[in-house]
Amino acid sequence: MKQHANLYLALFVMGATWGVTPVLIKIAVSAGHHPFGMIVWTNLVSVIMSGVVTFGRGRKLPMSMPHLKLYLGVALLGAVIPNLLNFTAAAHLPAGIMSILIALVPMFAMPIALVMGFEKPSIIRFLGALCGAIAIVLIVGPDTGLPDSSKVVFVFVALGASLCYGGEGNFLTWFGMRTLDPVQVLFGASLLGLIIAVPLAGFTGHFIPLDNLGAPEFAIIFASVISWGTYATYIWIIGKAGPVFASQVAYLVTGFGVIWAMLLLGERYSIWVWMAFALMLVGIALVKPHDSE
Repeated sequence: MKQHANLYLALFVMGATWGVTPVLIKIAVSAGHHPFGMIVWTNLVSVIMSGVVTFGRGRKLPMSMPHLKLYLGVALLGAVIPNLLNFTAAAHLPAGIMSILIALVPMFAMPIALVMGFEKPSIIRFLGALCGAIAIVLIVGPDTGLPDSSKVVFVFVALGASLCYGGEGNFLTWFGMRTLDPVQVLFGASLLGLIIAVPLAGFTGHFIPLDNLGAPEFAIIFASVISWGTYATYIWIIGKAGPVFASQVAYLVTGFGVIWAMLLLGERYSIWVWMAFALMLVGIALVKPHDSE
């Protein structure tokens, strides 16, 4: 019971902190910063923080072929591709809408997990995912929809990021952590992500110098630090409770993301948002850790 309480607590804290990143990303992209440049700094911050923690504990970063495959899978599915899609969409969509779309991660994670045999069919889990789906419908209804219907294409761009995150959790379950802890995995994935992102940013001329720090640049740094901490926690939860349970953090990220967008960016939504938030919490309660069944 205590272990389950810790899992739910970690999920809640992760959602509250991760939920502010769409706001920070919106601030950064509104200043004209390009996704490739932001991906470079996101991975660089993660490399530094992961390296300090890993080497500070006297551990190494294995570089065998299986480990490189692990790093590459996490880098592509959890950082480079979804960040490119998220940063691109964030330039055209409100931060609150970006937070809402994150809640689709469990919708992608569950069918993938079922196909791969990691989860058993469960009416309770299906109802939990259904609550999230209904919540999304409530939030993107007529009173809280997109301000510009021409931006709908970027909704599908953002959904691509959710698909990546849903696939990543199942990839980790399938491939395994290869005896590494979450910080080591992040270290290796961020290092490969940086190797991928630097040439892309250089080729397109979209490096972001941080010699003249303003609100957009600080937003990039803060978002990177928060993403690093929450991402490490996310990988830890996957190992403890499976990809579908871990993906329920998307509901909390959505709820807190909307709240942060209202507080920090002045975005406003209708009562349907609060009804949806309640449904998100119900959805989390219906998806149990493996050993609770």
